[in-house]
Amino acid sequence: MGQRLRVLVAEDELIIGCDLCHTVEEAGYIVEGPFVDLSSTMLAYQKNKPDIAILDVQLGDGVVYPLAEQMMAEDVPVIFHSGQMTPSEVAQRFPQAQALAKPCPPAEVIDTIQRATQHS
Repeated sequence: MGQRLRVLVAEDELIIGCDLCHTVEEAGYIVEGPFVDLSSTMLAYQKNKPDIAILDVQLGDGVVYPLAEQMMAEDVPVIFHSGQMTPSEVAQRFPQAQALAKPCPPAEVIDTIQRATQHS
């Protein structure tokens, strides 16, 4: 893979967030997170721009759409990870983003990261 990619993870359910980070880290990526709220996610993004982001749609203090739009505008691929919205609902709003439904098998998470980074 050459240079290891940095993946920002925002997930407000601690067990899911830790599991997601562990999955991504085991695949050889550098992980930032899990961040449980919008404010800490935004701060982490501003401090160290990631190569890709996995975002739960609804965090502890709000919806991630404005941050996701900023990330995509700055060419950071976004993967939405949600139990509230289906991947097709996400695709309607953000056709350029990837989407995963919770619960998501680890292999599907890694496959989606690889697809998203190939398109960027």
